Amino acid sequence: MKKLTLLIAIVLFTMAGAVAQIYNPVKWSVASKKLNDKEAVVFIRATIDKGWHIYGLNVPDGGPIATSFAFTPTKDYSLNGKVAAPAPQTKFEKAFDMNVTYYAKEVTFQQKVKLSKDQTTVKGIVEFMACDAERCLPPEEYAFNVTIK
Repeated sequence: MKKLTLLIAIVLFTMAGAVAQIYNPVKWSVASKKLNDKEAVVFIRATIDKGWHIYGLNVPDGGPIATSFAFTPTKDYSLNGKVAAPAPQTKFEKAFDMNVTYYAKEVTFQQKVKLSKDQTTVKGIVEFMACDAERCLPPEEYAFNVTIK
């Protein structure tokens, strides 16, 4: 009897593992470009799987988690303005009962930095929430770093 119970438990766990899926619909990449000796731009690109989207930088209260950036402070650089992004798309989402801004397919965010050294590494975290027509994933964070030479 113990062997039968153990066999049933193993079969159930195996089936549950085969059915469970891990979604990772957003891939991130980071690059930089030095504009001159004292200024550079950091490019943070999201490549988003077909059918999925992430939300814009400005989402009203009560809505989904907006995409946001936090840069690690250091004496080697300072932020020059806010994160820039292309104009997002807008749509009404029933789940949140409001119009929300979002990006699909691909989006590149840009942050200008003032340099205090010739070479530095810019580090930070982007927080985002990905949704498709059926589900929203819990908010995630992507830690990034890029060396500016």
